[in-house]
Amino acid sequence: MTTPAAQPRAIARLDLAPVSPGDLDVLHDLHADPRVWEHFPSGRHTSREQTARQVEGFAADWERDGIGYWTARRRDDGAFVGIGGVRWRPAGVLNLYYRLSPDQQGRGFATELSGAALALAAERRPEIPVTAFLLEHNVASRATAEKAGLRLVWRGPDAGNPDPAAVRLVLADRALDPGVLAAVVAA
Repeated sequence: MTTPAAQPRAIARLDLAPVSPGDLDVLHDLHADPRVWEHFPSGRHTSREQTARQVEGFAADWERDGIGYWTARRRDDGAFVGIGGVRWRPAGVLNLYYRLSPDQQGRGFATELSGAALALAAERRPEIPVTAFLLEHNVASRATAEKAGLRLVWRGPDAGNPDPAAVRLVLADRALDPGVLAAVVAA
């Protein structure tokens, strides 16, 4: 099967471009900013190399799978907004992801980005469930996933989280096969 080429997309207020090595600086600044890791502080990037490895992986997703994460910029002024999209997970699902710059949060950009990601998933991989894997106390992230049409399919302990009291939620765009759900939760 030929993988569809990565293409930029223009949506209502955002220009979306597949993550590429040229995005390293803005993505490192975003992922190193403690304000965007309020709900999961141990996820914050502590080195540029950590972000570079991640960017390489995100760029490779587009080549391999024809889907992935975009870098989002405002259409009106070109300002960096954040990153988001869908990415293949070894559990056999697509992961819906969105992380926005603190000065761009609260404006509906995550919902807009999520809608574009779900549209891409439906276009290129409609047979694959889309999930969001998030912490229960991240109320804004859950609201975004629910606005995108995902519903809660699992709630339980967050294995591997340094906070033993952390509760993980899995939301999905459809019912998940029990084996797939078990793999998602174990990942």
